Amino acid sequence: MGITRRNLGAFAFSVLAITAFIGPAQAEDKVVRIGYQKYGNVILLKAKGTLEPKLKEIGYSVTWAEFPFGPPLLEAINAGAIDFGHTGEAPPVFAQAAGSAIVYVAHEPPAPGGEAVLVPKDSPIKTVAELKGKKVAYAKGSNSNYLAVKALEKAGIKYGEFEPVHLAPADARAAFESGKVDAWSIWDPYYASAEATAGARVLTDGKDLVANTQFYLAGKAWAPANAKAIEVINAELKAVSDWVKADPKTAAEQLSPGVGIPAPVLEVALKRQSFGVKPLDDAVIAEQQKIADTFRGLGLIPKDIKVGDYVWKAGS
Repeated sequence: MGITRRNLGAFAFSVLAITAFIGPAQAEDKVVRIGYQKYGNVILLKAKGTLEPKLKEIGYSVTWAEFPFGPPLLEAINAGAIDFGHTGEAPPVFAQAAGSAIVYVAHEPPAPGGEAVLVPKDSPIKTVAELKGKKVAYAKGSNSNYLAVKALEKAGIKYGEFEPVHLAPADARAAFESGKVDAWSIWDPYYASAEATAGARVLTDGKDLVANTQFYLAGKAWAPANAKAIEVINAELKAVSDWVKADPKTAAEQLSPGVGIPAPVLEVALKRQSFGVKPLDDAVIAEQQKIADTFRGLGLIPKDIKVGDYVWKAGS
């Protein structure tokens, strides 16, 4: 049951549409096509506008494409619709199991406080253990998928003893607020927004359960041919990360219009975010391998994978 083109279903049209709009990769193009989501340093970098002039210095321009969450973004990289993007820890595992032509190029430090399992404010459910037999919403193949599995496992609930409801964030929010699901496993800023506007209660966040590491990924063939562009992107991601870390309140106020999230909500999310951009080391690869082995053990990916095979290093 890995994520493949066959079972992506609703995402297939969007990927094809993006390909038609942006166009397939061409050897002569000097364009970096970046995929982003409504969280993390990439959308902050887009809003700040500092990447474009830096890339222009080395002969590149930039186009941007927004995705609802990680799996369709990685499918777009695999399809050649975009070149570079970011996801949480689980989507690359599913993509690798499906044979996608992607590589890890960098990561951020863990941010386990940046995702949580939520219940509505008036829910009678007080603990994760009470979710046995209940409907738990999350985006399939996302980092919140892994959080749900680990949180319920710790509470003594096996996979199959709760009802997973696979929904993209916007649809999950609607189902959560209308009472169609009992709980929602989700990341920031959706997490912060649900707290602020719906009074959602936290059953558990990711602390002591998951790392919630964010990864930067690129096309397997694109990366070695565009190493300088990756170097510039990573440097600018680190710069915006350092700026946000130093003054999250000002950053939230300045970036809110470009990100499309109210400043107070964005500030809460930023304070739970991790900061820094680094190459993958052995410890990070080992942690990611644990995630792959967990999903394989549950039968959620179709084969054993070796995460280290998909890690790109400059000059390799």
